[in-house]
Amino acid sequence: MDKPVEWVYTDIVKDHFANPRNVLSDEASYKEDGKGIVGNIKCGDQMMMAIKVDKRGIITDCKWKTFGCASAIASTSILSEKVKGMKVEDAYNISPKDIAAELGGLPEHKIHCSVLGDKALRAAIDDYYKRKGMPNKIKRNNEQIICQCMNVTDKEIENAVKEGARTYSALQEKTKSGTVCGKCKDRVISLLEEYSGRHYK
Repeated sequence: MDKPVEWVYTDIVKDHFANPRNVLSDEASYKEDGKGIVGNIKCGDQMMMAIKVDKRGIITDCKWKTFGCASAIASTSILSEKVKGMKVEDAYNISPKDIAAELGGLPEHKIHCSVLGDKALRAAIDDYYKRKGMPNKIKRNNEQIICQCMNVTDKEIENAVKEGARTYSALQEKTKSGTVCGKCKDRVISLLEEYSGRHYK
């Protein structure tokens, strides 16, 4: 008799997947101060996040919708709780590793799923800065977006290489670049080779 399938996720992940918090149910009536969308719905992997920010620069509400996997849902659910009450500047610096830690860990091959919410949040904050006339606060002005679907920049690819990504698949795991339409594959591989040569040869 086959053994029952064992979940490899923590109880926190299971809870946030089964009972996701702050899901946006009425997008038409929600009056956000910033909204970010990453991914490509045609390929079934997309995240939208919307934030409200008060006059002090504090995030007072965070809503989201996604077409993603269980890890992406749980990651974004707990992220939406974590950012409430935070300064926009502090929320901007939350990383996928921070999100995974809040969940009590994710399987190594699922860490990349937490990237969707992270990127959608930063896109929402960028949108907030644009609406408020503060484009100088956007940290990506000098970076080039390589993967349009997942909003991955050349700087993020370089950082992933520095953190140990040596193959295209390893780079995809860390950044999600090329995981949707794949049109950026050649450019991503070219940068992988360039940064590997720059930092390790």
